[in-house]
Amino acid sequence: MSEFLGWINEYQPLLQWLGVASIVMLVATPLVFPLVIINLPRDYFVRDQRDPAHEHRRHPAVWLTLTIVKNIFGALLILAGLAMLVLPGQGLLAILIGISIANFPGKFAIERWIVSKPAVANTLNSIRSRAGKEQLEIPQEK
Repeated sequence: MSEFLGWINEYQPLLQWLGVASIVMLVATPLVFPLVIINLPRDYFVRDQRDPAHEHRRHPAVWLTLTIVKNIFGALLILAGLAMLVLPGQGLLAILIGISIANFPGKFAIERWIVSKPAVANTLNSIRSRAGKEQLEIPQEK
Protein backbone atom coordinates (compact mmCIF):
# COMPACT_ATOMS: atom_id res chain seq x y z
CA MET A 1 0.00 0.00 0.00
CA SER A 2 2.81 2.40 0.78
CA GLU A 3 4.30 1.75 -2.67
CA PHE A 4 1.00 2.72 -4.26
CA LEU A 5 0.78 5.94 -2.23
CA GLY A 6 4.37 6.71 -3.15
CA TRP A 7 3.53 6.21 -6.81
CA ILE A 8 0.53 8.55 -6.49
CA ASN A 9 2.68 11.21 -4.81
CA GLU A 10 5.37 10.86 -7.47
CA TYR A 11 2.91 11.23 -10.38
CA GLN A 12 0.49 13.65 -8.75
CA PRO A 13 0.87 16.41 -11.41
CA LEU A 14 0.21 13.90 -14.21
CA LEU A 15 -2.82 12.51 -12.40
CA GLN A 16 -4.16 16.03 -11.88
CA TRP A 17 -3.81 16.79 -15.61
CA LEU A 18 -5.56 13.53 -16.48
CA GLY A 19 -8.38 14.47 -14.10
CA VAL A 20 -8.74 17.90 -15.68
CA ALA A 21 -8.68 16.36 -19.17
CA SER A 22 -11.39 13.92 -18.13
CA ILE A 23 -13.64 16.70 -16.82
CA VAL A 24 -13.09 18.83 -19.94
CA MET A 25 -13.99 15.88 -22.19
CA LEU A 26 -17.01 15.08 -20.04
CA VAL A 27 -18.34 18.60 -20.59
CA ALA A 28 -17.15 19.16 -24.19
CA THR A 29 -18.12 15.85 -25.76
CA PRO A 30 -21.92 16.26 -25.59
CA LEU A 31 -21.52 19.74 -27.08
CA VAL A 32 -18.99 19.08 -29.87
CA PHE A 33 -19.84 15.53 -30.97
CA PRO A 34 -23.32 16.33 -32.35
CA LEU A 35 -21.95 19.34 -34.26
CA VAL A 36 -19.37 17.14 -35.96
CA ILE A 37 -21.94 14.48 -36.86
CA ILE A 38 -24.41 17.05 -38.18
CA ASN A 39 -21.80 18.67 -40.43
CA LEU A 40 -20.43 15.47 -41.97
CA PRO A 41 -21.18 15.07 -45.68
CA ARG A 42 -23.91 12.47 -46.27
CA ASP A 43 -21.51 10.17 -48.16
CA TYR A 44 -18.56 10.61 -45.79
CA PHE A 45 -18.29 6.91 -44.86
CA VAL A 46 -19.00 5.35 -48.26
CA ARG A 47 -16.52 7.25 -50.41
CA ASP A 48 -13.86 5.07 -52.02
CA GLN A 49 -11.18 7.39 -50.72
CA ARG A 50 -10.85 10.81 -49.18
CA ASP A 51 -9.40 13.82 -50.90
CA PRO A 52 -6.02 14.70 -49.41
CA ALA A 53 -6.59 17.69 -47.13
CA HIS A 54 -3.31 19.33 -48.06
CA GLU A 55 -4.50 19.86 -51.64
CA HIS A 56 -7.16 22.31 -50.44
CA ARG A 57 -4.89 24.46 -48.30
CA ARG A 58 -3.31 27.71 -49.39
CA HIS A 59 -0.41 27.75 -46.95
CA PRO A 60 1.41 24.39 -46.81
CA ALA A 61 3.56 25.38 -43.81
CA VAL A 62 0.48 26.26 -41.75
CA TRP A 63 -1.26 23.06 -42.85
CA LEU A 64 1.78 20.96 -41.90
CA THR A 65 2.11 22.64 -38.50
CA LEU A 66 -1.59 22.15 -37.71
CA THR A 67 -1.42 18.52 -38.83
CA ILE A 68 1.53 17.84 -36.52
CA VAL A 69 -0.20 19.55 -33.58
CA LYS A 70 -3.44 17.66 -34.29
CA ASN A 71 -1.64 14.30 -34.40
CA ILE A 72 0.28 15.01 -31.19
CA PHE A 73 -2.99 15.97 -29.48
CA GLY A 74 -4.67 12.81 -30.80
CA ALA A 75 -1.80 10.64 -29.56
CA LEU A 76 -1.94 12.32 -26.14
CA LEU A 77 -5.67 11.64 -25.93
CA ILE A 78 -5.11 8.00 -26.81
CA LEU A 79 -2.43 7.69 -24.12
CA ALA A 80 -4.58 9.53 -21.57
CA GLY A 81 -7.50 7.27 -22.48
CA LEU A 82 -5.39 4.19 -21.91
CA ALA A 83 -4.42 5.55 -18.51
CA MET A 84 -8.06 6.38 -17.74
CA LEU A 85 -9.03 2.77 -18.34
CA VAL A 86 -7.47 2.03 -14.95
CA LEU A 87 -7.78 5.52 -13.43
CA PRO A 88 -10.95 7.53 -12.93
CA GLY A 89 -12.17 9.04 -16.18
CA GLN A 90 -13.71 8.26 -19.52
CA GLY A 91 -10.93 6.17 -21.00
CA LEU A 92 -12.78 4.61 -23.90
CA LEU A 93 -14.20 7.95 -24.95
CA ALA A 94 -10.77 9.59 -24.84
CA ILE A 95 -9.31 6.78 -26.96
CA LEU A 96 -12.08 7.12 -29.57
CA ILE A 97 -11.68 10.90 -29.74
CA GLY A 98 -7.90 10.50 -30.05
CA ILE A 99 -8.32 8.03 -32.90
CA SER A 100 -10.73 10.35 -34.68
CA ILE A 101 -8.34 13.30 -34.39
CA ALA A 102 -5.09 11.56 -35.35
CA ASN A 103 -4.08 10.61 -38.88
CA PHE A 104 -2.62 7.15 -39.41
CA PRO A 105 -2.72 4.41 -42.05
CA GLY A 106 -5.89 2.34 -41.85
CA LYS A 107 -7.92 4.99 -40.04
CA PHE A 108 -10.55 5.17 -42.79
CA ALA A 109 -11.12 1.39 -42.62
CA ILE A 110 -11.47 1.52 -38.82
CA GLU A 111 -13.98 4.39 -39.04
CA ARG A 112 -16.03 2.52 -41.64
CA TRP A 113 -15.99 -0.66 -39.54
CA ILE A 114 -17.18 1.19 -36.42
CA VAL A 115 -19.92 3.07 -38.30
CA SER A 116 -21.15 -0.12 -39.99
CA LYS A 117 -22.32 -1.41 -36.60
CA PRO A 118 -26.12 -0.95 -36.44
CA ALA A 119 -26.14 0.64 -32.97
CA VAL A 120 -23.55 3.24 -34.01
CA ALA A 121 -25.23 3.96 -37.34
CA ASN A 122 -28.64 4.37 -35.69
CA THR A 123 -27.22 6.75 -33.09
CA LEU A 124 -25.47 8.91 -35.69
CA ASN A 125 -28.56 9.07 -37.90
CA SER A 126 -30.75 9.87 -34.91
CA ILE A 127 -28.56 12.89 -34.14
CA ARG A 128 -28.76 14.01 -37.78
CA SER A 129 -32.54 13.55 -38.01
CA ARG A 130 -33.09 15.71 -34.90
CA ALA A 131 -31.10 18.45 -36.65
CA GLY A 132 -33.15 18.07 -39.85
CA LYS A 133 -30.24 16.58 -41.84
CA GLU A 134 -30.33 13.64 -44.24
CA GLN A 135 -29.23 10.31 -42.87
CA LEU A 136 -25.65 9.21 -43.44
CA GLU A 137 -24.97 6.58 -46.05
CA ILE A 138 -23.65 3.66 -44.01
CA PRO A 139 -21.16 1.13 -45.45
CA GLN A 140 -22.22 -2.51 -45.33
CA GLU A 141 -20.54 -4.55 -42.62
CA LYS A 142 -17.99 -7.00 -44.02
